[in-house]
Amino acid sequence: YSEDALVEQPAIALLAQLGWETVNAYHEFDHGPSALGRETKAEVVLKLRLRLALLRINPDVSIEAIHEAIAELTRDRSRMSMVAANREIYHLLKNGVRVPMSDPEGDGETVEVVRVVDWDDPTQNDYLLCSQFWVTGEMHTRRADLVGFVNGLPLVFIELKAAHRRLETAFTGNLRDYKDTIPQLFWPNALIILSNGSQSRVGSVTAGWEHFAEWKKVGSEDEPGRVSLETMLRGVCEPARLLNLVENFTLFQEVPGGLIKLTAKNHQYLGVNNALAAMADIRQRDGKLGVFWHTQGSGKSVAMIFFAQKVLRKLAGNWTFLAS
Repeated sequence: YSEDALVEQPAIALLAQLGWETVNAYHEFDHGPSALGRETKAEVVLKLRLRLALLRINPDVSIEAIHEAIAELTRDRSRMSMVAANREIYHLLKNGVRVPMSDPEGDGETVEVVRVVDWDDPTQNDYLLCSQFWVTGEMHTRRADLVGFVNGLPLVFIELKAAHRRLETAFTGNLRDYKDTIPQLFWPNALIILSNGSQSRVGSVTAGWEHFAEWKKVGSEDEPGRVSLETMLRGVCEPARLLNLVENFTLFQEVPGGLIKLTAKNHQYLGVNNALAAMADIRQRDGKLGVFWHTQGSGKSVAMIFFAQKVLRKLAGNWTFLAS
């Protein structure tokens, strides 16, 4: 009845089924060089995988630009706050790394844009799930249960507890400690999942416990809600859904307490995607997309920002949005 047998191994098996390559990294440094290509446990980006992915999805970009992009993605951001570092890397993920290059035929400069993720074709990206992943910070070494790497970047962090343990302890007893002792692991992070097998919640790097949310439905608002780790992983970590969440359902906002990161809740994700699907036959709908109905305090305003953000990024057209 251990955490490993009842929670971790089924999670690994399901993620493998969803298309993730899986590796147990517990003995990564026990027998010489790391099989993941890391030089030390302080490194959190798998540079070999990152380089191969960048070469694959940027066939027309120079090798020099690829190297500069890797340097920018992996540079030390320890002088920044965690959320500021996270926002900076997120913009590189979403929009690509702009690399100034000298123009060999003139005196000026050209700019090459290195795409970090292929948002349009999820199959062109590399998905690796590492279990028991060691990371060393300035003073301490910690071992993360599961870390999901996309193109060598640690975008998904999963903390697991045994089924009989209160899920909140994954936040108060583990996640807080990891963010303090190995903050570099969270600079590129997109989503954090906490689970004890029967209960699961997902949130951002700045989310308090009360803002970690369940994910009860995978593909449709009509399906019966089910709280389980399987529903969470299928709904959030299936590669196409994960990329959709990262690209189109992430926001940074300045609030009185400082900068925060917002990620979509289940109902926002499904509702916005339904509205986008209705855009395809908007003429037949007489310009109406339907009613986006949620309860008070459920984040309707943020959902509308997600909607506008995805329309502007994914649908060609000269769009204007009015708020009333």
